[in-house]
Amino acid sequence: MALRIGELLLKERRITPEQLQEALLYQKAHGIKLGSALVKLGYVRDDDITGLLSRQYGVPSINLAQFEIDPAIIKLVTPETAQKYQIVPLSRVGATLTIAMADPTNVFAMDDLKFMTGYNIEPVVAAESAVHEAIERSYGGSRSEPSALDVASKALDEMPGVLDADVEVLDELDEISVDALARQGEEAPVIRLVNVLLMSAISKGASDIHIEPYEKEYRIRFRIDGVLYNIMSPSLKFRDAIASRIKIMSKLDIAEKRLPQDGRIKIRYNDQGRSKELDFRVSVLPTLFGEKIVLRLLDRDKLMLDMTGLGFEPGPLERFEAAIQKPWGMVLVTGPTGSGKTNTLYSSISRLNKADTNIMTAEDPVEFNLPGINQVQIRENIGLTFAASLRAFLRQDPNIILVGEIRDFETAEIAVKAALTGHLVLSTLHTNDAPGTISRLMNMGIEPFLVSSSVNLICAQRLVRRVCPLCRQPHPSPPAALTKIGFSPEEAHAVVPYRGAGCERCNGTGYKGRVGLFEVMEVTDGIRELILVGASGLELRRRAVEEGMISLRASGLQKIRDGVTTIEEVLRETVM
Repeated sequence: MALRIGELLLKERRITPEQLQEALLYQKAHGIKLGSALVKLGYVRDDDITGLLSRQYGVPSINLAQFEIDPAIIKLVTPETAQKYQIVPLSRVGATLTIAMADPTNVFAMDDLKFMTGYNIEPVVAAESAVHEAIERSYGGSRSEPSALDVASKALDEMPGVLDADVEVLDELDEISVDALARQGEEAPVIRLVNVLLMSAISKGASDIHIEPYEKEYRIRFRIDGVLYNIMSPSLKFRDAIASRIKIMSKLDIAEKRLPQDGRIKIRYNDQGRSKELDFRVSVLPTLFGEKIVLRLLDRDKLMLDMTGLGFEPGPLERFEAAIQKPWGMVLVTGPTGSGKTNTLYSSISRLNKADTNIMTAEDPVEFNLPGINQVQIRENIGLTFAASLRAFLRQDPNIILVGEIRDFETAEIAVKAALTGHLVLSTLHTNDAPGTISRLMNMGIEPFLVSSSVNLICAQRLVRRVCPLCRQPHPSPPAALTKIGFSPEEAHAVVPYRGAGCERCNGTGYKGRVGLFEVMEVTDGIRELILVGASGLELRRRAVEEGMISLRASGLQKIRDGVTTIEEVLRETVM
């Protein structure tokens, strides 16, 4: 804009050609802008340039020295971005962010800001010196909290070897039938935004990405250690383009916006100099204001196949390993969605995976490919159900069968018969605790004598967040409070719980990673007798505890004793 300002000032006879020439030489010698050179030489005032630009480009002017800037608005733009473009965010109304800048013709700055913040940008012009002072005053030389997309971009830039070009979508569609949607999904800013999103999720250790359209907001959240966090709010205009891009990557029908769709994205990227592949399971669901998309990150490197690292106490782990080593019978893992059941089952079959063993699995969906194991993807729309797969498995000479989930009587009946005819069957159910699983099977229609004969062991589990090891510190609690959650009076005076203070590694949450709580109920002769006489879940629990079962709450209390998790996490996931 340098010469343009000079021409405008000449045109309005604010300066002479000689003064302009002198200012240009001064600018070159000192490496500053022409406007600053003219001000420093005393030929014009800051207000003269501001007023000129305001009239010429129809942009309002502002006196920044008299404007109080909200710290919450300042946080929308990082100090680096403010310094780079010499801008100051002033206010936000709805989806519009007003910024003060010395150069209202800098469209590149406005485009970048729009992309970074997701807001429409409304410029006002201010004196260059005032902008500089406002940046110093507002950011104070300290690092403000960056905007979400800035964080994602920085995370991408800082990952060694990871650039936009390094994210390679494997098996992407060659042709897209709907030209307009395809063009939207292939625009460079959208490709970069989606790449930044995926790489940021990987770098932050997220398990899921939620992309959610609402009437006046477009929200993106990451699930990290089981808890959802707001990450960014792009402009609503990106809604269809982002959806189209993700559909293209996951080989879905980009023209279909009325029905749910499921797909998979496989990407390859450089991770500290080595090539790494990672899968995203994609679910697209039509909602009132557009398509909600959830991507589940499937990182095989984070799949914990060593059972000793899952969080089992020594006694329960010994009983669990003994049960899966038996030649026949059923081992059931129960718990709600997202409680780590799949990881426990994969750990089990990895322990049993040998050259002389035929292992077959029926899963919906197959989350990880395990070498040496025959995995079948359930497809109910073509009749390939869990029950149909189980029937086929029994003709395939299996030693071990893994059924992703027992959902109905037919699947349960075949699984029980397989367990009684010399096969080891591993599966999951959605029940709240281990004893309740017995009642669930009988409610499905399985006879008590079949349940008591086939089931070897039931493991109920939950996941709780680990205290961050870098910032963990003692957090003593009153003995009365500890007694109330299950500690004995003697323990309550001795136990010292821990809590994370919050640090850079754990993003200020105080938690890093998760660990399992396990309730392992072995079906002993005493429990078999109770099952045969139709005992309630409460009676089964009482007997199991007498025989040494550690409940979910007791497992949580042990993790508190060990300083692994917090009281709040145990209370959130367990009951007395």
